[in-house]
Amino acid sequence: MNGVNYWNLFAITLPESLLEVISLVVLIVDLGLLRKSSHATRMAVAAVLGVVGCAASIWWLSGHAGSEAAVGDFLVATPLVAAAQIGILILTGLVLLLSIKAEFSRNPGEFVAIVLLGTTGMMLVAAARDLLMIFVALELLSLSLYVLTAFAKNSAQSAEAALKYYLFGGMSAALMLFGFSYLYGLTGTTSLPGIAQMLATGATSPLLIVALVLVAAGLGFKVAAVPFHLWAPDTYQGAPAPVTALIASGSKVASFAVLVALTTALAGASSSASGTSASSMSASSMSWIVLLLWMAAGSIVLGNLAALVQTSVRRLLAYSAIAHAGYMLLGIAAHTPQSGAAVLYYALTYALTTVGAFGVIAVVERATGSDRLDAFAGLSRRSPLLAGTMLIFLLSLAGIPPLVGFWAKFNLFASVLRAGTIGVWGLGLVAVALAASAVSLYYYLQVLKRIYVIKPVQAEPLAISFVELTTLILIALAVIALGVLPGALSGWIQLG
Repeated sequence: MNGVNYWNLFAITLPESLLEVISLVVLIVDLGLLRKSSHATRMAVAAVLGVVGCAASIWWLSGHAGSEAAVGDFLVATPLVAAAQIGILILTGLVLLLSIKAEFSRNPGEFVAIVLLGTTGMMLVAAARDLLMIFVALELLSLSLYVLTAFAKNSAQSAEAALKYYLFGGMSAALMLFGFSYLYGLTGTTSLPGIAQMLATGATSPLLIVALVLVAAGLGFKVAAVPFHLWAPDTYQGAPAPVTALIASGSKVASFAVLVALTTALAGASSSASGTSASSMSASSMSWIVLLLWMAAGSIVLGNLAALVQTSVRRLLAYSAIAHAGYMLLGIAAHTPQSGAAVLYYALTYALTTVGAFGVIAVVERATGSDRLDAFAGLSRRSPLLAGTMLIFLLSLAGIPPLVGFWAKFNLFASVLRAGTIGVWGLGLVAVALAASAVSLYYYLQVLKRIYVIKPVQAEPLAISFVELTTLILIALAVIALGVLPGALSGWIQLG
């Protein structure tokens, strides 16, 4: 790292360093000072400390989000990266607030510390612009999520989910590392700008195609895209609800942020204004785009069709997540600046809504011991406010106006149609995505039917803490506000 400006390195990584320090403080306070306190006290203190750490990092990023800075070709700090990192921190803070009443672990300090370590990995993934840094950051994130998935030590489902997640994750990491090594061998560099430059001037070789396939397989696992999605339903169902919310939210934002950066390097930066078209792309660029389009189409179709037959709400949301990953891959394949920003907008709003949905599931599971559709029967009579938040979250996921999910889909599909990079594929796949969105409304309505139409088995009100209810209401209000005022978020992340 000769020539590295260490002040820049310190400034760029200060938010991540703050999280590391807070995670150590959480462990010291929990294991040193509160060891004999009640579980509720320990969990509340650890979660609040974690939220304070996230708030401190957001404060630093907000004050330095307008500057373009880089540490060599390893890490960058652009406004778009800062938007992704602030979004990840907000999502982590919400997950911690919704975990305050969680009872799946006897070690709340360790749980919060590992959540903060995973968040550090997410932030580094979003900022990384070097193959080695991307791999190390992804593994830091993945190892944290494997451990968190197994955190409910008394649950066989949690252990099974963690084992499957770990095995599939290890295989995908090996494939991605093979792909990265081939890319390095072909280009002589690990930096994304350097790779982009070499690919623009070099000829396409069969080994390059192999490298692209391996990298697509590795990253396809991270975003649960078809055919690398097999871990998602079991993990979503078996992991503790707050962990599932983290996997489905912050992890997805980070993974899609790095996919946008990687696609810019592998397929070349382009824009509709530049007149780049599918016919003018190199064979390597076209190969990468075709891989993304196949994964997008498969995820959209399979995710939505499989969700139709689910009786577990967690598995329903897992297949829904696969379908949403397909929509976002469509935007990444378009690879214009506008579609890249639209993907980040979509990922952030989807993640916010998903955290809220899993917050409701956690409350229902705690009261009924089940996440099946029938467990939600009559929720509107047992807890009208909780039912109201779930209504908002599910309608937003379906893309119903004026909620933010509608604008996320509108911006994404419009940016794909405006892009000339994927030719007629764009129009056809957007048509498929619109039809699939209509299908998704059916399975979201199945949950709402139980909540509002079917009578409850038990009549007493559902127990929910003040912090949980307040957090869920705030998330629901944010989903409505960002839908009514779509420019608030799109202007912040510079949507084109």
